[in-house]
This record gives sequence, C-alpha cells and structure tokens, in this order.
Amino acid sequence: MGEFTMPSLGADMDEGTLVEWLVTQGAEVARGDVVAVVETSKSTIEVECFESGTVTEFLVEPGTTVAVGTPLAVITPAAPGPPSVPPVPVPVETTSATPLVRHQAAEEGVDLDAVHGTGAGGRIRRADVARAARPASARIAASPLARRLADSLGVDLATVKGTGSRGAIKADDVRAATGAEAGSKERTHTAVGRRAAPAEPPPANTATATAAAPSAGDRLAIARLMSRAKREIPHYYLATTIDLAAAVEWMHRQNSTLPVAERLVPAALLLKAVALAAREVPELNGHWKEDHFVPATGVRLGTAVALRGGGLVAPALADADRMPLGDVMATMKDLVLRARHGRLRASETADPTVTVTNLGDQGVESVLGVIYPPQVAMIGLGRVTDRPVAVDGMLAVHPAVTATLSADHRATDGATGARFLTALDRLLQHPEDL
Repeated sequence: MGEFTMPSLGADMDEGTLVEWLVTQGAEVARGDVVAVVETSKSTIEVECFESGTVTEFLVEPGTTVAVGTPLAVITPAAPGPPSVPPVPVPVETTSATPLVRHQAAEEGVDLDAVHGTGAGGRIRRADVARAARPASARIAASPLARRLADSLGVDLATVKGTGSRGAIKADDVRAATGAEAGSKERTHTAVGRRAAPAEPPPANTATATAAAPSAGDRLAIARLMSRAKREIPHYYLATTIDLAAAVEWMHRQNSTLPVAERLVPAALLLKAVALAAREVPELNGHWKEDHFVPATGVRLGTAVALRGGGLVAPALADADRMPLGDVMATMKDLVLRARHGRLRASETADPTVTVTNLGDQGVESVLGVIYPPQVAMIGLGRVTDRPVAVDGMLAVHPAVTATLSADHRATDGATGARFLTALDRLLQHPEDL
C-alpha cells in the first residue's frame, strides 16, 4: 500500500494547500496521471502520482494546508494475477461530480445538469461550478491572483478599474478598490476560492490572512530562499558580450520559411545554446548536496517566469539540450503561458539542474542572478542591442547580448565558469548546429 504525499515543488516550499482532487475514491490511476491540484506560495500546480493502483482513501480534504511529505491519499497497487477480463458495467450518475462538488453547487445554487465539466470524462470540477455561479465575473479580464484576492475581500470585479494590459485587473487594483471601500466588511474564503459567510477579519498571522495577500507570502518565500542562497553559497560572477550577428541572420532566414506561429525569437536560440553549453560543461549542471556536487544525468533547464500577479516560478525544459530548436520555442511559449495561468504540472517544476533568467524583454542589458539552491549556477541574459564591434579591422554595428554567470565557488572556480561562457559564445556563432 502506497501513500500519495504532498510533493516538494521547489527548494523554498515547506507546505502546500490541496486545492482539488481530480480523481474520485476507488478510481484506477496510472503512474504519471494528474490526480490533484496543489497551491504553493508561488503558483497553482497540477500534481501527478508516481505509482499505479487504486485510490483507496483520501486523507486530506481540499482547502487544507499541510507540510511537504504529509500523506494526502492511499493508493493501493494492483495485485498481480491472471489477465484482466472486461469489467461488468455499473450504473453511473448522469452528472459526474464528487460529493464535495455537489455540496458546493447546492450552496451556490448551481444546477449541475447545466454545467459543462472540464475534468476527465466530462467530470464537473469545483472551478466549473465557480464559473457557473459567477458568469459575469468570469468574463472580466483579471489575473488569477486578482480573482483570489477579490474573493477573499468580497470585492466585485465588475466595480474594479483594471490598470493592466488592455484593462486587465491586477492584484494592486483590487487592493486599491478595498482601500476605497474601507467601511465594507471583509469576507474570509477557503483555499479553493468558495465564498463563506461574512466574518470578522482574522489575526494578521493566520493562514487566511496569508491567502488574502498571496503576493506578500510569495515575497516572504523568495526572501527566505534568496537569503539562504546568499548566506550559504559563495557566489562568483563572470560576464561576456556575445556577437549575435550570425545567429540573428540565420534566424531571419529560417523564419522566412516558417508560418508566423512557428517563427523563432532570439530567446529560443539563447536557451538552446545554454542547454548545450551545460551539457558540455557538466560541472555547472547539477546540485550541491551533503557537502559535495552531484552532477545531473541530463539537462533540465529552468526558465524564470515573472507572474502577472507578482512573484516568480521556474518551470524546467526537460532534456533541453536534445530538443530540436522548434520544440524549444514551442515548449518555452507553452510553459510561460501555463505558468501565468496556474496550470503547471509538478514534473515541470521539480529539480531544474541549471536556471536561466532573461530580463531582456524588460530592457535590462545585464543581470547578475542569485543561484537557486541546490543548483550551482544561474545564467543571466540581457537585452539584444546593436553595438559597435571590430570586424576584420573595421568598425561595424552588430546585435549583441551580455551573458552573465553566477556560480557556486564550492563546486567550481572561475576557470570552469569561463569555459562555460566560451562554449556559449562558440555555439551561438554556429546557429545551424543548435
């Protein structure tokens, strides 16, 4: 009998909130199936199980915050036996929904027969009920963080003026609206976003207060991890300027033959080159554990993504060094989109072996990152800009980028770091080989 536990989705994660079960008790699951949704201080993650069997018992109810490693459910492995025979059909309810979802629908006054289920096999999830209960709000452009904050403070999003892109409502807009309604009562809410009865504001140190201001919790989690990183990791820093004339010219030629949706951007070339350089210099690709460096067996390239509501996540491109360049581009776009909508999977956030932070789109020309433990390196990429360069004794203007390396001096020294940046430069001079 196996236990499905609260996973660790990052070095800075101590606890998580079970948002929703995506399977029912008695369901058959296979290794890799998504079975639950977990909320961390940074994002909402879809979590896969790591063994096949039957979900025998749920040990934790949705809305509960527990420590990493806490058993959430019991999964009983399938007993070995003769080949299986087709199961005998059993009557099922016309509308597929768990008792918890039915209870939510009853409270919200939602007719489940009229709800379109987005779960496996058309199963109705809590989010489906919430959308049906608040159709007008669902059509309003707002970040997931802004919606959660509005729920917690009892703010009607229809009354909030958005200051984000194309008028989208941000968390700060919701906070500003509550400041203008200082006399109104606040409402508490469960971790799954269902409204509760009006209540007195909780003490500032309660879990509910943290949920009402997730950006503060996010900043606290980042502060703790980065303080630990700077305290424990002896950083050294290197930087180089890379001429991208060959890479950009090759990229333009490729794009002229590709559909618009499949065209490359410089970030894709840079990520693939970083992944190949990490494979070439394995001393920077791995983790520092128990006072020694453990090299990784493959390259899981973490890519720092800024969330619209604030905070950062770093989903990983698995085997990025072996991905075709077009797949790197498509995977990068997909990860960024799902990260900003809280739809990442646990396997996509676990154990990056080296991380890239790219602030070029923010106008930054260079960035010196802080290493994300237990990794031993962070690569920073700035804005691609036209710069004067000497070519065959003549002055020319070429696109170039500043690449920086923050590395752990316990695992490597400057000579190793210089070898990595040299490899990165060389790879970008031959983009056809990426």
